[in-house]
Amino acid sequence: MTLGHNTTRQALSRDRLDEVASGLFDDGWRLALIAAHDDPERLRVVYSFLRPIGQRHELTLEIPRDDAWIPTLAHRSFPAGRFEREIRDLFGIAPDGHPMPKRLVRHAHWPDGYHPMLHDADPSPRFDSDVGSYPFIAVDGDGVYEIPVGPVHAGLIEPGHFRFSVVGETILQVKARLWFLHRGVEKLFEGRTPEQGIELAERISGDTAVGHTLAYVTAVEDALGIDIDEPTRAARGLLLEAERLYNHVSDLGAIANDVGYGIAHAHTQRLREALLRHNKALTGHRLLRGGITIGGAHLRTRPDLYLFRRVADEIAEIVQIALANSIVADRFTGTSTLTMEQATHIGTLGYVARASGVPVDARRDHPSVHLEGFQPVVEERGDVLARFRVRAQEVAASAHILAALEPRATGTRTRDPEAATAARQAATGLGVIEAWRGTLCHRIEIGTSGTLTRVRAVDPSFLNWPALPVALTDTIVPDFPLTNKSFNQSYAGNDL
Repeated sequence: MTLGHNTTRQALSRDRLDEVASGLFDDGWRLALIAAHDDPERLRVVYSFLRPIGQRHELTLEIPRDDAWIPTLAHRSFPAGRFEREIRDLFGIAPDGHPMPKRLVRHAHWPDGYHPMLHDADPSPRFDSDVGSYPFIAVDGDGVYEIPVGPVHAGLIEPGHFRFSVVGETILQVKARLWFLHRGVEKLFEGRTPEQGIELAERISGDTAVGHTLAYVTAVEDALGIDIDEPTRAARGLLLEAERLYNHVSDLGAIANDVGYGIAHAHTQRLREALLRHNKALTGHRLLRGGITIGGAHLRTRPDLYLFRRVADEIAEIVQIALANSIVADRFTGTSTLTMEQATHIGTLGYVARASGVPVDARRDHPSVHLEGFQPVVEERGDVLARFRVRAQEVAASAHILAALEPRATGTRTRDPEAATAARQAATGLGVIEAWRGTLCHRIEIGTSGTLTRVRAVDPSFLNWPALPVALTDTIVPDFPLTNKSFNQSYAGNDL
């Protein structure tokens, strides 16, 4: 299996975008991201498409500042429509013909005409009071009422607002409203050296430090033509699976806890703590920061394969005991089903997609390290039970991968930071990584000064959040926490 990739690029006029993009969709390409750019002379929009194995294609449109619009692709791709709304909010580039052009990122108190990613945007704008309610679609009829949840929650959870339209306990419709803490992360990358960007990538979403950092540095290496040796690839793959392992272990217990099966949660938290302490020994940080550099990787100690095997064995036993409990099995089975058709249309990724029968996984489709015989774990029911089972099987798969990678992760190095960007040339790169939630992409551009001019990051949560309200239709209100945990998407990863 080759670990290389083939990137082709194509400049277009606006009148050809629909034709060319439609041809790519029909030929099996997936839209991974849309990145807008504020260049000195004009605006620019880049569309990055992916297709297994390792195939990449980019379309580029140059947009006059005084005529800032692009043809919408929302009729061909649901993710494209959301990317376009985000670009309109952040750059002021309007998607012409979009079926739902209302704001996505900017809430009502954001100033009209203010687009924070433009170079001349005021870094400290005057925010208004909330001048209007978000236009939720009202559901009318006998016995219909609304339940608002959030954005401030009772537990340690990031802000998000959920509006339920309900009859009795049955949910007719849910609308999720996010982007309460827009941090301007992509703006913060601008002007940093590639090495300085690592500390920011590690903090995009705390539980995905390895995934985001690895996507970022592989994009930098792609741009600068830096070759990565096999031991370094293996060490990075090892860190990625260690991150996947501790997150899945934690969530399996939390899902069981949401149906009152607290004993499973207690044991998984015990195992999670053992893994976090191991993380600290491995890289110096409980969330595995510090292990990945541009061109290199660094492990402070050898991985404890016995711990990984023991955790996988205990999780298998905990899962078996939990599912043998009739109450747990009943609450999981048939709850919040996301069909394969729905998952495909929405563009879901990761374990959410795989639990609905969509076998998308960058470890196979866009590999960064060779994994002999690897195939994604797939279930077809699309309910909470399927998402639970996929997670449980991925724990076992991660332990197996960790054992296979550990002997290969010898002699890893940390490259000299100055050597990594010594070329000091304008360059573009794309990093594609299967993080624990799903496929994660970073697209970066480096200017002739050797500093970052643009970093576009797309966490799988951006694509998966819209699937949650769809799955909740016809579910009862008490199952919302359970369903939400089975998805467990990142607020921070969504709202950059």
